[in-house]
Parts: sequence; C-alpha cells; structure tokens
Amino acid sequence: MWKMIGIISLGLIIVMAEVPSLIRKQEKKQLWVFGILLILGVGLSIANALNVHIPNPLEALIFFYQPISDVFMTWLS
Repeated sequence: MWKMIGIISLGLIIVMAEVPSLIRKQEKKQLWVFGILLILGVGLSIANALNVHIPNPLEALIFFYQPISDVFMTWLS
C-alpha cells in the first residue's frame, strides 16, 4: 500500500514539474506523449510493486519467431 502511494505521489510531483512548461509552450503533442508514457510507467510500476507478473516483450518475439527458426534449423541440418 505504501509503495503504491509513493509511486503515485512521485508521478504527481513529475506532473507538477513538467506539465506547466508544456502548457505554457503550447506543445500539445508532447503533452499527450508525456501523459501516455507517464501513465504507462506509473501503472507498470504499481503492478510491479504488487508483484503482478509482467510479461517480457522478448517472450512475444520468441513465441513468434521460434517456428521460423525451427524451420531454418531443419533446412540447415
């Protein structure tokens, strides 16, 4: 519970530090990207703090390319 509160409060501190300058400069695209990445990062950090299994993106690549690799290995052997 304390980890979650700490992560959210740190996220709010980052928002308070960065968002006013982005609004002042009228950088809407950067503000959207910043918001999406911050929400994604805070969400993954909270999930990690709660010991939720977060799959590694490399596992998806291995799942996709393993059959192709097996075909090439049979051709080469």
